[in-house]
Amino acid sequence: MEKQYKHWEDVRDLLRNWREENCRQSEDVVDLWNEVLANHFGKLGDEGWLVLEQVFIAALDCHNMEVANFCLSKLNQEFPDSLRVKRLKAMKYEASEKYDHALDILDLIIKKDETNAASRKRKVTIYKSQGMIIEAIKELTDYLRIFMADQEAWMELCDLYISQQEWNKAAFCVEELLLHSPFNHLYLQRYAEIKYTQGGYENLEVARSYYSQAAKLNPKNVRALYGLMLTSVHMASNSKCPSQKKKESIKLSEWATNQLSQLQDSNDSKLFSSQILEGMGNLQIGNDSKN
Repeated sequence: MEKQYKHWEDVRDLLRNWREENCRQSEDVVDLWNEVLANHFGKLGDEGWLVLEQVFIAALDCHNMEVANFCLSKLNQEFPDSLRVKRLKAMKYEASEKYDHALDILDLIIKKDETNAASRKRKVTIYKSQGMIIEAIKELTDYLRIFMADQEAWMELCDLYISQQEWNKAAFCVEELLLHSPFNHLYLQRYAEIKYTQGGYENLEVARSYYSQAAKLNPKNVRALYGLMLTSVHMASNSKCPSQKKKESIKLSEWATNQLSQLQDSNDSKLFSSQILEGMGNLQIGNDSKN
């Protein structure tokens, strides 16, 4: 850290801000605890338990098991029957790669409280870290039966299905996301990418439509513009494409290419990969396609 904190109240306020802003800053949290706050824990009052939890998670991130064990023992003494503390204990086992012990504790928590979302998500994390994707999908599916409005969980399930090349199920997950946020250009883009990957003229047509909508909602969405260009090229080159739609695809491809070029030349070029336009000449539709 650039700034040195010596007074315990300044450190307390800093950790509070990090908690409110969901900033991990794990190394800084552990350092501040060791250097300043550990000697003034009794002055923190009830907020001290939140600080202990914050320091515990930071210590796990840094694999500082000495600090983690200290924080966990303090919390366990004060809240011996707390499900929240039991979940922290499961996280310690997870950090030590004792996954079976962690799963046993999480199962116990879920048995006592089926609506404990954090514990269910930790089970998904454990299965993913072990490469048990099928089990992670099952656990996340069970979770979404209870918490249907969790958009992050739907996106995670989509990614898991994509890793297994379950394109239809991945598309279903994004459809659920679009029901929650129909004007989210990132969801529209993801749905278009899945349909483009599935291939076939019908899926390309759907992909082009969703890429177009994503580009309309956010004209600086490079992935959407690039996807629109590629999809239009493939549609125009497809034998199933009617002549009218072929002309539309050619125009869309040219428009998307121009938009990408303008972004490349604009002030936003720092956010734009110069390599994305390489090889575009090879992707352009030939004169025979236009005739």
